[in-house]
Amino acid sequence: MKYMALIYDEPRDDPEPGTPEFEAYMGEWMAVNQVYIDAGVLQGGEALEPPSTATRVQVRDGKTETMDGPFAETKEQLGGFYLLECANLDEAVKYAAMIPTARDGTVEVRPVMNLDF
Repeated sequence: MKYMALIYDEPRDDPEPGTPEFEAYMGEWMAVNQVYIDAGVLQGGEALEPPSTATRVQVRDGKTETMDGPFAETKEQLGGFYLLECANLDEAVKYAAMIPTARDGTVEVRPVMNLDF
């Protein structure tokens, strides 16, 4: 079964690319990626640009409306995701707990609805 691990965290200044701090920070993520690859559970995943880069899209009365920026002001913001193929929720939670953000943010694990007809 596929599970989406949605990664939420408070906005903060991450280390600058090219610095030793950035290398250490990214090292944790690369280690998790390798665990997922070795276990054969990684189906995909990406980091997202900040909510300030978002565009909201709504269709009302047949008219498409767009608005820049996030819909709601919240403490934690969606920063990325992993798509994992796991045997069950317990296994998905085990892998989600390895995501570095789980230590100080939130990782929401949701089953992907199977719409194969």
